[in-house]
Amino acid sequence: MDPKASLSILLLLFGISQASPVRSPNLGFLPIPGNVDITTKILESNKASTEHLMEADLLFPKTKNALYCLNNNCFWKKNSSNLVEVPYIVSNEYSSSDIAVIKNAMSTFHNKTCIRFVARSNQTDYISIENKDGCYSYLGRIGGKQVVSFKRTGCLYHGIIQHELNHALGFYHEQSRSDRDKFVKINWEYIPADKASNFKIQNTYNQNTTYDYGSIMHYGRTAFTNQTGKDTITPIPVATVKIGQRQDMSETDILRINKLYGCIV
Repeated sequence: MDPKASLSILLLLFGISQASPVRSPNLGFLPIPGNVDITTKILESNKASTEHLMEADLLFPKTKNALYCLNNNCFWKKNSSNLVEVPYIVSNEYSSSDIAVIKNAMSTFHNKTCIRFVARSNQTDYISIENKDGCYSYLGRIGGKQVVSFKRTGCLYHGIIQHELNHALGFYHEQSRSDRDKFVKINWEYIPADKASNFKIQNTYNQNTTYDYGSIMHYGRTAFTNQTGKDTITPIPVATVKIGQRQDMSETDILRINKLYGCIV
């Protein structure tokens, strides 16, 4: 082939490649930047919130005097196809790229469980995803419209979205488990007195699953600390075990959803 013709073809191909860049398969995946655990990021985003929040990011139900979700009334219902539908609407304050991040986080539930987040039509019970003053959710299905907040600046990350959606499905924080003292030590000396209630043990239904240090629902080790560099949570017996991961639901997180909702996947 003529050298000039070869050069022309190469230049043409180069131009096409620049005009149509290869898209990443994880276009909607947005991880929390830096070496920041999930609780630190949520607390940072919730500093200015005017909501009454328990355990950092749980909206306190106005009709109850405690966080409680252990019966069928607070779980979402299956449809005739044996899938659990969670209707939702999304605020128009979000951009198309914001919505892509939210839907990407939802896709793991769709791919690995029987949970289906579906656009609301006329369902009575549904979640309303809104750009409010932090990252937070109610615990389980409360009936009617219930807000799940993802502040555009600070909350629109894959792990945080999955964390809050798990709350909406009825899941507590991991270190709130009824048997947590066998697996972590709470260092009360580094927890301010007015924050101690955030470390209360809940009457959780553990579904015969093991304690999961790698759960997307686990606090980071410095959550609510009153002294920089001091841990409020120490794993036992191995203190160096990582907690507070922020990337994706763990296999145990997925197992628990499937067990709680009777998924066949």
